[in-house]
Amino acid sequence: MSESQLPAFIEHLLSPAAYPHPAPDVKLLQTHISYVLLAGDFVYKFKKPVDFGFLDFTTLEKRQHFSEQELILNRRLSPTIYLEQVTVNEDHGTLALNGAGQAVEYGIKMVRMPEEKMMANVIKRGELTAGMLDAIVARLVPFYDQADGGEDIRQFGTARSVSVNVLENFEQTEAFIGCEALSRKQFDAISAYAREFLAREELFAQRIADGRIRDCHGDLYSANICLADQVYIFDCIEFNQRFRYCDVASDAAFLAMDLDFHGLADLSEHFIARLTAASGDDTLRPMLNFYKCYRAYVRGKIGLFTAHDPKVDEATKKGCLDQAARYFKLAAQYAGK
Repeated sequence: MSESQLPAFIEHLLSPAAYPHPAPDVKLLQTHISYVLLAGDFVYKFKKPVDFGFLDFTTLEKRQHFSEQELILNRRLSPTIYLEQVTVNEDHGTLALNGAGQAVEYGIKMVRMPEEKMMANVIKRGELTAGMLDAIVARLVPFYDQADGGEDIRQFGTARSVSVNVLENFEQTEAFIGCEALSRKQFDAISAYAREFLAREELFAQRIADGRIRDCHGDLYSANICLADQVYIFDCIEFNQRFRYCDVASDAAFLAMDLDFHGLADLSEHFIARLTAASGDDTLRPMLNFYKCYRAYVRGKIGLFTAHDPKVDEATKKGCLDQAARYFKLAAQYAGK
């Protein structure tokens, strides 16, 4: 997207003079749902006015609400990163960050984390250690213990509720069967495995009885973890409760799958072993492959969606298809195929 296509408030915030602190080199990053501005020692994040069904940021009031939720929910694991909600205000045609006049946009202000300490970059350099995973476990266990697990949340752990999230993935990817990333054989094998597992309602009931359905993170993988002076786990899912109210096993399986994907099976096993020992969770393992398969398939689906976006270039399309193919292959392995 060219600068002329950006919203006026983002164009304004691309200027270092827009900030009340040093910001010599402002950098804009975009996702399908956010504008992210790296400005000196801080990060400013604003939601795009989009509606994808599973999230709806189309009104200013909704963006205000979900920005507030993002602060509240992420402060559970990273209270020192998530600083405050910010506004962009307009006064007589002049825009200002936290200024006078009417609020035209809402966002959040965060502390900027060191890029070299991001877990994904640590993995790329081959520097991830068992001790680092132990530190992650030490953050997660009390988090899960303290997370809300009331009756309304427990209902999201039933086989019927879990099936809503799992089976919609197959509906959303059926049109892509036969593309270079997803074969009919893989699709049939993975979907059959998922349906067979979902029929084992007693396993899901046991997890509910054990109190393992919690208000979790929902997006727990290396892209959202920083291994700096302490472990920072950020960017949880704030926009849809059904993706965050889940079995602790589903949350943990995402990170374990991510480690498998990067060829770190031994560290993946170490992470699960430490987590189950530290939490006393002796019914997690029977759920692990099922939730790993689900998480791998979701990542493959996202790759397909991105690759088939007409706005992406050929290099991006190829990279996304290659990655999606790897995720679907991994999902098939979890399904025993």
